[in-house]
Amino acid sequence: MKRILLVEDDLSLINGLSFAVKKQGYLLDVTHTSSETDRLWEEGKYDLVILDVSLPDGSGFDICRSIRQTSKVPIMFLTAMDEETDIIMGLDIGGDDYITKPFKLAIFMSRIHALLRRSDNFNQADTELSSNGITVRLLKSEVYKNGEPVDVTAGEYKLLCLFMENPDQVLSPEQILTRLWDCDENYIDNNSLTVYIRRLRKKIEDDPGNPKRIITVRRMGYKWASQD
Repeated sequence: MKRILLVEDDLSLINGLSFAVKKQGYLLDVTHTSSETDRLWEEGKYDLVILDVSLPDGSGFDICRSIRQTSKVPIMFLTAMDEETDIIMGLDIGGDDYITKPFKLAIFMSRIHALLRRSDNFNQADTELSSNGITVRLLKSEVYKNGEPVDVTAGEYKLLCLFMENPDQVLSPEQILTRLWDCDENYIDNNSLTVYIRRLRKKIEDDPGNPKRIITVRRMGYKWASQD
């Protein structure tokens, strides 16, 4: 059985979420503070962590950063902080999904299923992706360009992996957003995706203004060129 850690201090919300999660057959532990979360994280092994951002004694962002130092467990933010800068920060520091309050319970459960499913698929995947001078070592979340390490954010890393897992295939912005972040129109939009692609190109392209790896296909989307 999958085990989930929910970090949330809204007691009225916890009751409904706990009932829904357990009804789906998942095991659930609930914490209300950062300090309590640190203790439980050290004691147990979890398949998914759901984080509120604003906690009585700290921030869910800080918890995410701490977890990412030692673990690739899927992390979902569940918060009232809905500014685009907050969403991008949550994804950049290692979040896999970001849901803003208020939300529909059915969508929340669908996101949980999707994260756990993608995690299972990732664990069964090859340990390395390599093409067109770029290598990704999946077990270590490391990126190399022509043998030299490249420093990428978590959001950029996920985007790069998606492209390299689908070489020479045109992916529409909608496909990319859905497959990476299960987004909807209230979550992260095409403008944010454009920012991610521009930043990633600066790090992996020889000439970002004339990209040879992440190619724009006019009126269709983007594709990863497996060969220069």
